[in-house]
Amino acid sequence: MTSMTRQYTAAASHARDAVEKTVDAWTEGARTVTARLRGMPQVDLVPTVERYFDLVQRTVDINRRLAVRWAEAAGTMSGVVREKAGSAGDVMREKAEVAGDIAREQAQEAEREHARQAHERARQGYEGLTKAQLSDLLAKRDLPKTGNVDELIERLVEADSRH
Repeated sequence: MTSMTRQYTAAASHARDAVEKTVDAWTEGARTVTARLRGMPQVDLVPTVERYFDLVQRTVDINRRLAVRWAEAAGTMSGVVREKAGSAGDVMREKAEVAGDIAREQAQEAEREHARQAHERARQGYEGLTKAQLSDLLAKRDLPKTGNVDELIERLVEADSRH
C-alpha cells in the first residue's frame, strides 16, 4: 500500500468515524427524548429525523467531495509534491472533524428545539385553567399547591414529564 493510499484510507476512516459518532449521539439523544416524552402528548418526530438525515447526507456529500478531490490530486502528484500532500491530508481530516462537529451541534440543537416545543405543548394543556383548578390537579398528585399560576403550571408539566 502506498503512502498516499494509507493517508487516503486514514482520512476516509476519520470521516466515517465522525459520521458514526454523530449518528450515535443522535440515537442516544433520541432515546433520551423518547423516554422523557412517555406520558406526554404524542409528538411528531418526523421533521426532526428528516432534518437530522439531511444533515448526515450533507456531511457525507462533503466528505465524498473531499475524498474525490484528494484522490484526483494524489493521482497527479509526483516527487516533492507528494511529500507535501501530507499537510493536505491533515486539512482533509480537520475538515471531516469540523463537519462531524457541525453535525453533532445541529443534531443537539434540533433535539433542544424539539424538547422546547414539547414543553410548550405540554404547558398549553394547562393554560387557561384557574389557580383553583391547577391547585386541585396538584392536590390529586400530592404536589405542593403554593406559588403563582405559572409556577403551578410548571410543576404540573414537570410531573407529567416524569411519567
